[in-house]
Amino acid sequence: MFVCGFPGRPRRRTPARPLATSSSVGGARADRAHGRRLARRAAAAANDSRREGLQRCGAESLSRAASSSRRPRLPSVRLAMIPDELFEKIRRLEVRTRGRVESVFRGEYQSAFKGRGIEFAEVRPYQVGDDIRNIDWNVSARMDDTYVKVYEEEREQTVMLCVDVSGSENFGSQGKLKREVAAEICAVIAFSAVQNNDTVGLLLFSDETERFVRPGSGRRHVLRCIRELFTAEPESIGTDIGGALRRVLRILQRRSILVLVSDFFDAGYDSVLRAAGQRHDTIGIELQDPREEELPPVGLVDLTDAETGETVTVDPRDPAARAAIEAAAQARRERTREILRRAGVGHVIVRTDGDYLEPLIAFFRRRARRG
Repeated sequence: MFVCGFPGRPRRRTPARPLATSSSVGGARADRAHGRRLARRAAAAANDSRREGLQRCGAESLSRAASSSRRPRLPSVRLAMIPDELFEKIRRLEVRTRGRVESVFRGEYQSAFKGRGIEFAEVRPYQVGDDIRNIDWNVSARMDDTYVKVYEEEREQTVMLCVDVSGSENFGSQGKLKREVAAEICAVIAFSAVQNNDTVGLLLFSDETERFVRPGSGRRHVLRCIRELFTAEPESIGTDIGGALRRVLRILQRRSILVLVSDFFDAGYDSVLRAAGQRHDTIGIELQDPREEELPPVGLVDLTDAETGETVTVDPRDPAARAAIEAAAQARRERTREILRRAGVGHVIVRTDGDYLEPLIAFFRRRARRG
């Protein structure tokens, strides 16, 4: 018998294997079947573990949409444990708000909120036009040339969205509830913040704290905040702005951007709002609906307070009744405006029958001009 091999390399002899008997063959087959069962169990356990991990993160992957020759495909993240209809609503909101952020709002946000300060970045050779106050004399002496210190803005900030989800926020006469408008406003601000390397937190309140999301960054975190805005079912229908602000002041340890979104149907929060305005860069976004101050002349109407349940019957055709409703609404709004002004808090009015982005941009531009 001839054996082929490489020249000069000794042949390694393999010991002869014993012939398998029928019993040993059956045992080997059983071992292989048992091994396959163990492998399937391990794979199933791994899949379960991955699935649980995705649910804990609050998101899971979706199959990508069909490609289009005109429009690039957008990456999508499926929020776990929510109905398909709500997921589509969140996805449409993300596409709409991110588009507005990229095209319009991001620059306004960055100009309005310039960061906490500046920090040292590096030392480089002096160039014509550099501020001589930044010359580093020690380095210049060692290098026998003129060097200046370079500073950069410390960009990262925390944006805390404090959103009213009381009973009155579930009202809207123009096709959108005040709560839905609040969700869109928060989405625009949150996406602008994370694109500027800021972190975003969320606190939902009625007359108690309903939900709290710790500040975080990234698209998934913003989607989680949006999901909470849409899915939160408040345990109470009252409003306690002061209690919510006290909770926020305990949470935020350093100066942050505090955005308070509410219709301000409350009283007794003046002092704590003033404290928030002193410690943080605070903005009050007041949500208004036209039917809260003017009713159509349609005959007798039962008006129910969404937070107390009290019901009264009015006749909008009666000029005296209409005047009383309008006067009460105007007085409440004047009181809110005065409270925010005295607290040194920015004030933005957003109506459900208009575009929420225009008043936000106008406000941020005024801030940027003031420096």
